[in-house]
Amino acid sequence: MELLPRSPGEFGSARYWDRFFRQRGRRPFEWYGAFPELCPVLRKYVRPRDKVLVVGCGNSELSERMYDTGMCEDIVNIDISDAVIRQMQEQSGSKRPKMSYLLMDVLQMDFPDAHFQVVLDKGTLDAVLTDEEEATLAKVDKMFAEISRVLQVGGRYLCVSLAQAHVLKKAVEYFSQEGWVVRVHQVAGSGDKQQFVLPIFVYVMTKFRKIPGSAPQILEICPEEQDKPMRVESTERLMAAVKDRQHYALLCSQLSKTPCREQVSLDLCDKESGRPRYTLHVVDSPSVKPSRDNHFAIFIIPQGRETEWLFGTEEGRRQLAASARFGRLVTVALHREQHYEGMAGIQAELSGKVMELAPPGLPARQQVPFLSVGGDIGVRKVQHRDTSPVSGEYVVEDVKGDGTSYFRRLIFLRNRNVVQSEARLLGPVPLPGQKKRRKDKKKPDPTEPPVAIDKSYLCCEHHKAMVAGLCLLGGSNPLPGTPLAVLVVGLGGGSLPLFVHDYFLQACVAVVEIDPSMLEVATRWFGFSQGDRMRVHVSDGLDYVAKLAAEVSVLPPAAPAQYDAVMFDVDSKDLTVGMSCPPPAFVEKPFLQKVKTVLKPEGVFVLNLVCRDARLKESVLATLREVFPLLYARHIEGEVNEILFCQPSPEGRQDPAELGARAQALEGALRQPGRPWDSSYVLADVLQAVKIL
Repeated sequence: MELLPRSPGEFGSARYWDRFFRQRGRRPFEWYGAFPELCPVLRKYVRPRDKVLVVGCGNSELSERMYDTGMCEDIVNIDISDAVIRQMQEQSGSKRPKMSYLLMDVLQMDFPDAHFQVVLDKGTLDAVLTDEEEATLAKVDKMFAEISRVLQVGGRYLCVSLAQAHVLKKAVEYFSQEGWVVRVHQVAGSGDKQQFVLPIFVYVMTKFRKIPGSAPQILEICPEEQDKPMRVESTERLMAAVKDRQHYALLCSQLSKTPCREQVSLDLCDKESGRPRYTLHVVDSPSVKPSRDNHFAIFIIPQGRETEWLFGTEEGRRQLAASARFGRLVTVALHREQHYEGMAGIQAELSGKVMELAPPGLPARQQVPFLSVGGDIGVRKVQHRDTSPVSGEYVVEDVKGDGTSYFRRLIFLRNRNVVQSEARLLGPVPLPGQKKRRKDKKKPDPTEPPVAIDKSYLCCEHHKAMVAGLCLLGGSNPLPGTPLAVLVVGLGGGSLPLFVHDYFLQACVAVVEIDPSMLEVATRWFGFSQGDRMRVHVSDGLDYVAKLAAEVSVLPPAAPAQYDAVMFDVDSKDLTVGMSCPPPAFVEKPFLQKVKTVLKPEGVFVLNLVCRDARLKESVLATLREVFPLLYARHIEGEVNEILFCQPSPEGRQDPAELGARAQALEGALRQPGRPWDSSYVLADVLQAVKIL
């Protein structure tokens, strides 16, 4: 039986609708949801004493249910189909005496001006506005003008729609320009009974007298899960908000039908601020055979640990899902700008939303477990937040790691999933269950992290590799008592230059940092300090090295170059390039030649390379080989980072056994009695994975 039109234009044809309703019979045809879904919204705007006009009523039960539930009785229904009007008159005439059905076209109505308090439209606008042809738009203008004419001031035009972009845009622009208040409600879905994948919306246009001049538009949106409307500043923002909800509905529909081959990511935003509150990743494990108890689980990532490899990378999340043995795992990252009321509060807040992401085949009423590390949501305390003209907005925050360890981190919010600098914190960690202090002392707060910086601990694996690279220095080993000149470009929190300064007792360290804010951050929050052997130069690293190279070039030939080691650990501010460290200008051949100029012949240039673009990476390596005859590489496991050790002379090449022996000797010298040392930091193990390129 053919019930759909051959072309969209037939939606406006009385002949089409007559044929449609004759073929369908008396079965109600519910465009865009039935009464139970629409009722919560309609009750907000339809009062029992209102006179209501329903345009394009069809044979929907909506008017009958409104009448029978006492929402409203004075209802006039109109439609252009004679067949459906006669059908509905026979069906409701004697049962509902205060309700009437009239054959009438919404484009030309016979009612007097200001006759109704409410005009209700369920799908009629969508049926009329099938395209953006001039004739169609003229017809819609006529429809809107008639609705405006028959509505009283203060009356509401309630339009139920799928909110296609051109339909929403036309309605919002027309009525907002007339001075009406426009509010868009998302209708709660009806589960498996919902006839449309896309969500249903109700436009609520409230008529006000048009004020001469340019009165401000009032545009609002009400998501399905909240009553309080959110004000938006433009038609474009309103349309974008609706589009986001449509995309989410399509995503949920897709996830409910088939496993996802690629990980899906989405943000759930705070109702009040509109800022992201949760970041979700949906991970399916095809290797896991689903049973009743392992279909679906939610994993809450403890605060501050979302940057770890296991939680912050696709491969890590894939491994996490496989080890958890669930067919579908949704990981949930918590945002630093938000406050959370513990695991129970998060579970209550997310339970309804995450079920929309459930996999196909999930048994009815299945209990979905919420998992985490150690059963809690972690600790995160933002110590400092500011904006730098160079680095943008950044935060310094303390987070709890495994066990009782706390860490301080520097994060640039333009790339919030990357930790720029990290240091372990020292001091007594107050834990629940400790003996109470005397009443005159402040009671310890178990969420308060310690405050002293552990300068002996290198949190970043790439920093461990960079320090280990000093074993490559020619001549005698760089023992702690050997004079050593080191140039570090990129300060961050200062942990790398601090470690070299504190453990190589005769080292003179020069640090170049382009951002003066970072020097303040390192000094105030990461225990960094300057002295006779540690100086910071606030300058562009490119300019500073170029100036040094120019000075060296005018020295007598017998004069030595300035540095035993040059280390680059500088991030790129341009996120559009496939290389986030260093900026591309730092690995161009002319500049690398300047680096070689300031380096002693037996010295080493250490570069932290973070490059996701394989072709660009190969180009960088080729340029380095052109300048430095000897090139070693150390990949950081689980990271994109690769540490490159470059030497000016091929004669400095060392075999693995010799390198291992030098590493053991250096570590033995660094491990002095009374001086703390991270037992997990074994130089020989770091260098064992070094390969010659």
